[in-house]
Amino acid sequence: MGSQADHLLIVDDDAEIRSALTTYLSDHGYRVSVARDAPSMDLALSKEPVDAVILDVMMPGEDGFSICRRLAETGPPILVLSALNESADRIVGLELGASDYLSKPFNPRELLARVRALLRRVPTRAESVRRRAQFAGWTLEIEERRLLDPLGGAVALPASQMDLLVVFVERSGRLLTRQQLLDLTKGGGSQVFDRSVDVVISRLRRRLEGQAGEPLIETVRGEGYRFLPRVKMF
Repeated sequence: MGSQADHLLIVDDDAEIRSALTTYLSDHGYRVSVARDAPSMDLALSKEPVDAVILDVMMPGEDGFSICRRLAETGPPILVLSALNESADRIVGLELGASDYLSKPFNPRELLARVRALLRRVPTRAESVRRRAQFAGWTLEIEERRLLDPLGGAVALPASQMDLLVVFVERSGRLLTRQQLLDLTKGGGSQVFDRSVDVVISRLRRRLEGQAGEPLIETVRGEGYRFLPRVKMF
């Protein structure tokens, strides 16, 4: 069951889908708000915070991918729903800031499982103790999901890259397989193709190593990845 603090916003232009998801998720203990398009979503977000957004891609006006880009830096985590089932579309959605991606049609139980996994990665109010990780001159404020470069400047990362970075810094030095990375970032059961992990890591590596000037993420051929720098947690 969701807690009273678990407030979901469903953004979909299909009234039947909005109604069905509202009923299903409300029955499982979540507080649900709805929006039919980007303007009504912005209005809902301006009124009160939400813990996660369930977002359709194909909508009139501003589409879901554009919304992902807008919300990536400061918005709540996003679960994208889309009839687009190509792996390239999944990767685009994740790179633009979505935290997870579910293709239509879907089983409501899978949607529920993904929502629960998504919310488990969001710090609750009781877990608001500030945690930081320092590595190779970088500073990661984990709860705030804020990355500072060696000069102290804030660096915006898409949600997919931030999810992986948090996993890496909390498990520095450990060899992690693609499946472990998927499970740790998506809460298990993810349908995202494991090759998308390679794409996200490649872009995260370029982002970090371009300023660090040293290799930070090691590729272990046929096995997975290892975060190399020593991490100081405080």
